[in-house]
Amino acid sequence: MVSNEYKYKNEIAIYHQHTYNKWLILILLLVAVFVMMLVSLNLGSSDMSLSDVFFAFIGQGDPKETVIIWQLRMARVVAALLTGAGLSLAGCVMQNNLRNPLADPYILGISSAAIFGANIAIIVLGAGSVIGISTGGSVAINNPYTVTICAFVSSMSAMLIILTLAKLRGFTPEAIVLAGVALSAIFYAGTIIIQYFATDITLSAAIFWTFGDLGRVSWKEILILNVVVMLTTAYFFFMRWDYNALANGEETAKSLGVKTEHVRFLGLLTATLVTSVAVSFMGMIGFIGLIGPQIMRRIVGEDHRFLIPASALAGSAILLASDTLARIVISPVVLPVGAITSLLGGPMFLFILMKGVRRA
Repeated sequence: MVSNEYKYKNEIAIYHQHTYNKWLILILLLVAVFVMMLVSLNLGSSDMSLSDVFFAFIGQGDPKETVIIWQLRMARVVAALLTGAGLSLAGCVMQNNLRNPLADPYILGISSAAIFGANIAIIVLGAGSVIGISTGGSVAINNPYTVTICAFVSSMSAMLIILTLAKLRGFTPEAIVLAGVALSAIFYAGTIIIQYFATDITLSAAIFWTFGDLGRVSWKEILILNVVVMLTTAYFFFMRWDYNALANGEETAKSLGVKTEHVRFLGLLTATLVTSVAVSFMGMIGFIGLIGPQIMRRIVGEDHRFLIPASALAGSAILLASDTLARIVISPVVLPVGAITSLLGGPMFLFILMKGVRRA
């Protein structure tokens, strides 16, 4: 009796210690995001000290520096925070609902579908051009909202096709991933065909859009993205117990009363929504949905009470760091942030793949 009571108390103590450790990790992640925000605001082509950044931030600094901070750098930082969090959350839920550690919006074809839609807008509908041809020219998107809407509709349509096929044909989670890969190839082929008939100007504009860029959005687009990311985060966190049940297997979840098909369908649809909005505004930013959740799973485990906020914070920190690196590595040239995230995500993808092969 005494032995059982001691064992019970010991298990409770271990549980509380694990919970404390996870809360500590979340706090450290929050601090890391804050530090990355300061670093990102401080670094750039304009030579500004931390004190200059602080006074410009509160509106007491030099007017020119205030414009740089609020209209350029702060908008970029907030865009990175929201986009990183949204893509990482989408990857977290997709990996859990599809029981596949390699599932993420980039691999499932959502990003490829968005690129296809953007190419239709830019090349077919004429939403792209080159400004100042006589002076060398710079690529511009004439009608960014047309591009955004086409990219959004295309990416949402891609996932709706996959989910409809899954519901009608009874696809397994593994088959859903393969269907996404197949659909990605189809959209890629469609993009190539459209680009083949493009003029030099529209092709340049289409390629320019494809490069992930956090600096192309205004505060108006950031507000829309903020609403979508906040609502998505709230929904995912509300469903955390159902996701925990799914993480323990299909049969376990059903025995606990979870409507697995319903939960999986709505989770994937919501993940696609936040991905579609982010990609339609920012362009192609790959592997954030793979890197953030995978790192956090190894640190906080499968408990979605902690995994969901940890993935969001990790995605924000990673994208902030990637964007800062893209701006300073060959300054004053700004590299596409999507190239940096792909350089980080490619090795991570191979690592997960090789680990799975070893287990098999």
